[in-house]
Amino acid sequence: MTALLQPPSATKTPETPTPSSRKRRSFRALEPTGWGVAVRWVWLSLAGILSFFPFYAMVVLSLKPGKVVELPGSLLPWNDISFDAYEQVLAGQNILGWLGNTLIYSLVSVVAVLFLSALAGYAFAKKRFRGKEVMFWSFLAMVMVPFHVTLIPTFILMANLGGVDTYWGLILPSLANAQAVFLMRQFIQGLPDELFEAARIDGAGEFRIFLRIVLPLCKPILATLGIFVFLWHWNDFLWPLIIAKSNSMFTLTVGISSLQQQNVPLSTMLAGSVVALLPIFLAYLIAQRYVQEGVAGTGIKG
Repeated sequence: MTALLQPPSATKTPETPTPSSRKRRSFRALEPTGWGVAVRWVWLSLAGILSFFPFYAMVVLSLKPGKVVELPGSLLPWNDISFDAYEQVLAGQNILGWLGNTLIYSLVSVVAVLFLSALAGYAFAKKRFRGKEVMFWSFLAMVMVPFHVTLIPTFILMANLGGVDTYWGLILPSLANAQAVFLMRQFIQGLPDELFEAARIDGAGEFRIFLRIVLPLCKPILATLGIFVFLWHWNDFLWPLIIAKSNSMFTLTVGISSLQQQNVPLSTMLAGSVVALLPIFLAYLIAQRYVQEGVAGTGIKG
């Protein structure tokens, strides 16, 4: 009876947990504490050391030319360090020419792939036209086709067009990148349609909307894709090996591989590998702040 006479504020109703609160509680329950944190950091440290060890061994052994590799003594960085292998690579080999070819192949491909994939992603994400879904999924199906299946027809086509041993023959077949188009489409789908409608009301054309609105808002995913495309082309081996016939058109991967046929010392080959690794490391340092944001922005959307 007294409970019925109490004001509404005095009766407390239990709070119904929301889905977000349930997720927070489940995540807190999964967070390790005490020894769990210590074990996690030990495993992560071991994984980091194992991942870093090949690069460490490559650098240390490249600084010890003419030495017999003896483990673990050869991996000590303060024993008999010399830069003779780097001098031999930069002076005696054509590695600077290979480096220039690789830079041209990678940078031109990055710019072209990003521009074309952004155009295609904008069209598939925000434009309405007949057959859009069929065209998009048909284009995306190219991901399931191994490159080796189309390798011979692509080479025959490039040879008939006169693209063998040329830069454009090296670059052109890699510009249709289905993965890049998919990621750009996923990112642009998350942009609000009101921006594009307001720009059209102000009289902006589609290409101006693309340049002034789409590209500036896509900087995170463009930086992320740029790193991925740069790595794909920088480490590409099979297509440059097939399309390049002369030593002057070799890329770094093909050129360093050709050193094995010349009985070049191990330290010289490792020094060339270190030189090939430096641009990749610098590219990641420049664009690393965009990588996490770009990957998070391409979350699986419909």
